[in-house]
Amino acid sequence: MKLLLLEDDLELCNEIEKELVDNGFVVDTCNDGEMGMYYALHDDFSYDLAIVDRMLPIIDGLTIIKAMREKGINIPVIIITGMSALDDRIDGLDGGADDYLVKPFYIDELLARIRALIRRPAEIKALDTLSYADLCFDKGNRTVSASEKSLVLTAKEAELLSVFMSKPETLFARERLILKVWGGNSEVEIGNVDNYISFLRKRLRELDSCCEIKTVYGAGFMLENKNA
Repeated sequence: MKLLLLEDDLELCNEIEKELVDNGFVVDTCNDGEMGMYYALHDDFSYDLAIVDRMLPIIDGLTIIKAMREKGINIPVIIITGMSALDDRIDGLDGGADDYLVKPFYIDELLARIRALIRRPAEIKALDTLSYADLCFDKGNRTVSASEKSLVLTAKEAELLSVFMSKPETLFARERLILKVWGGNSEVEIGNVDNYISFLRKRLRELDSCCEIKTVYGAGFMLENKNA
């Protein structure tokens, strides 16, 4: 899962980021509200959860959360803040946050709250199934099927296929794929994208799928139905 962490205290930000990464999350971090607003609202960044310091420089965290909700971005949001008054908590939750954690806090408690927010009921998990042409992809168990065949993808293969199947027949530049799959702070090289595209193409051939990942030279890749 990919998380957005907005925190202006560099030491605390680094500490939280390390713990999140150690627990298997992909994390993008920002230390001011202006850049945080960009990451939170930009379509190229798809996060599963956001952790937002309320008192950010330039643009405060609550303004960012309200802007996310106005744009229809409904991912879970946890406010982390030193503002502990009841009215502050009410303002944060009414402003669109799902949880409110007062500093100082234990990292283990933050992790527990993250787990609680990403634990969704079965009817919502149904949205984790994507379909296009003869492909059916279950994001939860990373299983893709077609032509009565199925196989399990690696984590990165699954994230990449999810991007393509969420918007089939849409052109994705390599740089955009890196942002969506590896995150904005990643140092992954462009060539790695081509490697994973090659892996996915092999998977589609193994399934005898009518779908293919087409290369648009000089522009990027898109998922297409060969029989359309």
